[in-house]
Amino acid sequence: MTSFTAKQPETYYYEKNPVTQEQLQHEVDYIRAQKILESLLDKGLISLSEFNEITALNRQSFSPALAKIMPENR
Repeated sequence: MTSFTAKQPETYYYEKNPVTQEQLQHEVDYIRAQKILESLLDKGLISLSEFNEITALNRQSFSPALAKIMPENR
């Protein structure tokens, strides 16, 4: 007879770091820039490749906290 034991779920620990006003402003600025960029793309004023290129530049300029997990291209 085979016995099975439940595998323990992985435990993740997160360090709480306060967000500075400057970091919050960078997040807001990035979101605003991306909304404008999406509007330009939707209206056909820029191409998808231009959208992706400017998105990469926005991530460098504004350094949003979640940039590391965001998809690189649309």
